[in-house]
Amino acid sequence: MKVIILAGGFGTRLSEYTDAIPKPMVKIAEHPVLWHIMKTYAFFNHEDFYIACGYKADHIKNYFLNYSALQQDFTVDFSDGSVSTHGFHKSEDWKVTLVDTGLETMTGGRVKRMRDYIGTDQTFLLTYGDGLSDINIDDLIDFHNSHKKMVTVSAVRPTARFGELNIKDNIVKSFQEKPQLNQGWINGGFFVINTEFIDLIENDSSMLEREPLEKVASMGELMAFKHDGFWQCMDTKRDHQLLEKLWNENKAPWKKFN
Repeated sequence: MKVIILAGGFGTRLSEYTDAIPKPMVKIAEHPVLWHIMKTYAFFNHEDFYIACGYKADHIKNYFLNYSALQQDFTVDFSDGSVSTHGFHKSEDWKVTLVDTGLETMTGGRVKRMRDYIGTDQTFLLTYGDGLSDINIDDLIDFHNSHKKMVTVSAVRPTARFGELNIKDNIVKSFQEKPQLNQGWINGGFFVINTEFIDLIENDSSMLEREPLEKVASMGELMAFKHDGFWQCMDTKRDHQLLEKLWNENKAPWKKFN
């Protein structure tokens, strides 16, 4: 199944790093958080990635253009421009499509711009380029297929700074982005979406978390996959330090891969 990862935002709350690079390229140990997210999907054999780029897109493009070379030793012959590698290094079995979805485009608009790459008859996976989880993608997809609704969102229970879901019998009754006072299940990304959802997104100015998701919730077409396990976004320097600490201490719950 195709995987869209939203990687185009400015990441202003992580400006200690994002003044120089886009947030999905901020490293947790040796690898960008984007790599960690992709490894999670790849563990469940979803390896056809579509990265919705925007802010400082060249950093993401250069990373993947040079990914294989940077995993092994090589020699560059400046006399003829040839490059020869030394030894064998097993790289990823990924297919990665990098799409410039605009500098100012909102999250919904970025999804709409991916329509030509997704096709018309497919269900696709979607998540944000800054959130890590130990979620079981197979269970998530099975849940989506079982209820036959248009959209499934993964509902998680971390700090109350994000879109809150009002859920009854696993049906999302309302979708409220970043409530100031309420606490409960929140939008954790890791969506499963039927392609007709894209028709509900108007233009580049559409925020995924506003009209499109509010609309499907009002239609009774938004279902919640409740995930009680680990979930953590990398929204601030403190978040980044926490994720690095978990990784360096070999306690990263999202690390199911080798």
